Amino acid sequence: MTQDDIKTLDTPPDLGRRKFLNTAALVGLSGAGLSVGLSACNKKESAPAAGAPSAQGEVKGEVGEFGKYEVPPGQLDDYYSFSSGGHSGEVRIYGIPSGRELKRIPVFNMDPLVGWGITNESKAILGTKPNGTPKYTTGDTHHVHQSYTDGVYDGKYMFVNDKIHGRLARIRMDTMECDKITELPNVQGFHGTFTDKRDPVDSKINYTTRVFCGGEFAIPLPNDGRDVNDPTKYKSLFTCVDSNTMEPRWQVLIDGNCDLVASSYDGKLAATNQYNTEMGVHYEDMMAAEMDACLFFNVARIEEAVKAGKVTTIAGSKVPVVDGTRASNKDPKTALTCTVPIPKNPHGVNISPDGKYYACSGKLSPTASVIEHDLVLKWFDGELANPRDAVVAEPEIGLGPLHTGFDNKGNAYTTLFLDSQIVKWNVAEAIKAYKGDKNAKAVVDRIDVHYQPGHGFTSMGETKDSDGKYFISDNKFSKDRFLPVGPLHAETAQLIDISGDKMKLVADHSVYSEPHDSIIVRRDIIKTRQIYNMDEFPLAVKDPKESGVFRNGKKVTVKLTSQAPTYSLREFKLKKGDEVTIILTNHDKVEDLTHGFGIPKYDIQFIVNPQETKSVTFIADKPGVYWCYCTNFCHALHLEMRTRMIVEA
Repeated sequence: MTQDDIKTLDTPPDLGRRKFLNTAALVGLSGAGLSVGLSACNKKESAPAAGAPSAQGEVKGEVGEFGKYEVPPGQLDDYYSFSSGGHSGEVRIYGIPSGRELKRIPVFNMDPLVGWGITNESKAILGTKPNGTPKYTTGDTHHVHQSYTDGVYDGKYMFVNDKIHGRLARIRMDTMECDKITELPNVQGFHGTFTDKRDPVDSKINYTTRVFCGGEFAIPLPNDGRDVNDPTKYKSLFTCVDSNTMEPRWQVLIDGNCDLVASSYDGKLAATNQYNTEMGVHYEDMMAAEMDACLFFNVARIEEAVKAGKVTTIAGSKVPVVDGTRASNKDPKTALTCTVPIPKNPHGVNISPDGKYYACSGKLSPTASVIEHDLVLKWFDGELANPRDAVVAEPEIGLGPLHTGFDNKGNAYTTLFLDSQIVKWNVAEAIKAYKGDKNAKAVVDRIDVHYQPGHGFTSMGETKDSDGKYFISDNKFSKDRFLPVGPLHAETAQLIDISGDKMKLVADHSVYSEPHDSIIVRRDIIKTRQIYNMDEFPLAVKDPKESGVFRNGKKVTVKLTSQAPTYSLREFKLKKGDEVTIILTNHDKVEDLTHGFGIPKYDIQFIVNPQETKSVTFIADKPGVYWCYCTNFCHALHLEMRTRMIVEA
């Protein structure tokens, strides 16, 4: 690559090249009086006919050069990709590099396929109102992160947030099923979350026990109506949840909000990028300051303060709260938090695999800010006068920088929302340039994506074992990339090979709206079980001879087993008005032999996997005959797998 080539790479691209902007995009960048307009054509476009090639959709080169990224029939992918599902409330699993969707894990959503939100077991996890109906029927998953042992995924748990209702869910990785949900007290807009990569080094524990959770929306605390018209009383909370008990350990009262979250590899710091440090409640108030911030939390000091009782509580919660506001943390030697000024409206903070640097990009600035971990610690020790001096690089990389992933060669990859690009830049070169080295060139490469990338992530990039093989760009627009399916388009997860000097776009993977963030995990880390252990289920019907109808007044329990192609009861009788609990245990031991149980007109459907037990409770309020049938194809005589539920008037 010549010096001229590098100069071209460092030059901001021509925004007019993107044809897709004819759907009208206008971005006002306020704060410093800067306004960038992306003008649009007035021409109205219709969707291309199926099969008609589009200019942007044409692939350069022979199909054969992409063959190595395909996974032949019968072979397995090298990686799992775990992705949030956005306002579907679920988590999704894809194989990489194939992009094949492998599973959707219901978490905060109802899912009749598996019976999530229908069975008693899932309702107990989701939470219900006193009348037994779901407490919430919506969810908004954004960020998924796994548990760690010494900086590397350990395959034990995965955690995901619910932004809309302030909940954190834990997913068991051996079954890929949610087993616990916690609602955070006094929090709205729970956006960013991250597991601790390692407990403090002076601890005897070296595995994840903390999950850090950032509250995005500032609200009156307590939010009971008393201070709704006094924005000076609005605050946000940063929460630490114990990953084992799934109960909040502590909360930190802060100014501004929390967007995304990062954790250090030595267990000493957690971080969140902040926009709206002005604490504004209206748009113009949120854009008044020249800078926003990246806020760092000194984990050991916070836990010492909690232990010493230097806490308060907020009405309706017993969780200890410490004061992390700017006014109360001016003395570095006693401060619990450190505020590092960052260009306006940062979206995302990510730490490099070597644990030395955080990348935090203000999306209204064409730069990425690099913050040195050790310098933040020096500020806490009183050895650094100005927190802004912890910023050691600020390369100009392009318009609309959002999220950054890292490879194993010292390079960073940042999504540029406005430029519709991924930019590859070298951290060491960026630091040299910041120090005044005119020969240093931070930007290494650029690649166009289609279009407007939000989150982006590298393979194993959130661990110290980042391998520098793949980058996935989750794009918010996919116009003309796929067959048209109406106004709601699929989104695009574009697979980019980053193993060489030049990035290479190798696949378009369509995804259903609207994922936010993902992680790519080596397949050898994930160890799943293929069947359950019947002894784990207290209600298990262990012997078909235990089947039957057991009445206690108007409360009736029906115990059943399933074993292809029959249920243990050919029929069972109820009376109108009975409160019925059906308990079903799958006695098959064959991997992948799942049975379903559906009751017509009673809105009940769930599945039981091999050796699993589930139960449902309902009121038998409709007299008649109802054929309960297996909903999950299981056997050559699957259609005959039925039992009669007879409800007598």
